[in-house]
Amino acid sequence: MLTPRITQILESARSAGWVLEPLAKEILADRKLAVPNSVLTDSKETATRFLADCGGPVVLKAVSPLIVHKTEHQAVVTHVQDPDTLASEMARLLSLKGCDQVLVEEMVSGIEVLVGAKNDLQFGPVVVLGLGGTRMEIYNDTAIRLAPVTPSDVTSMVKALKAGPILEGFRGKPGVNMAALTRMLVDFSHLVMDLEPFFESIDLNPVMCDSDRCVVVDARIILLPER
Repeated sequence: MLTPRITQILESARSAGWVLEPLAKEILADRKLAVPNSVLTDSKETATRFLADCGGPVVLKAVSPLIVHKTEHQAVVTHVQDPDTLASEMARLLSLKGCDQVLVEEMVSGIEVLVGAKNDLQFGPVVVLGLGGTRMEIYNDTAIRLAPVTPSDVTSMVKALKAGPILEGFRGKPGVNMAALTRMLVDFSHLVMDLEPFFESIDLNPVMCDSDRCVVVDARIILLPER
């Protein structure tokens, strides 16, 4: 069941057709899905304090209702490690159309994983798993199951991927924490069921997974058209 706060976020985003990233991550965090430590601000001083507190590096992202795909607008800056770069890049991002705040996040490393969902007209919500980042676009290697998924479904999804050995550990290289990945997919699938009246598609890409945890680095929720 969705909380009143989450319902409010979704209803207020209907006119735009999608949920801004900080709010999308608030929805995920409400269901205990891990997201990076972050601060949303228009203040260089606040951002600089966050950089110092987390020890860097950080990622800067423009937050604008007019920018859905950030890479097309150079609206993401990674590996920011010093206050001067942070200040100049914040100023640039705040000059982009519709941007009045910047999301400053800790950098998270690991294997890039795609976790997503589609609201299929015939079957209802389905959950998608694959390698994330540009690998997904190149190899189109994904596994799909009806929501909600079970732990055994997650195991079969990983086995169905050509890239499954990368997640499980391949040629001496560590894989991901399968318990953490399984827990994330199961929890995500139950969230997806609750979001069914609202969403068209959800992309968590990438989710950074290592031997300890899985963290949602980027999140996009596209809503169903208003009726």
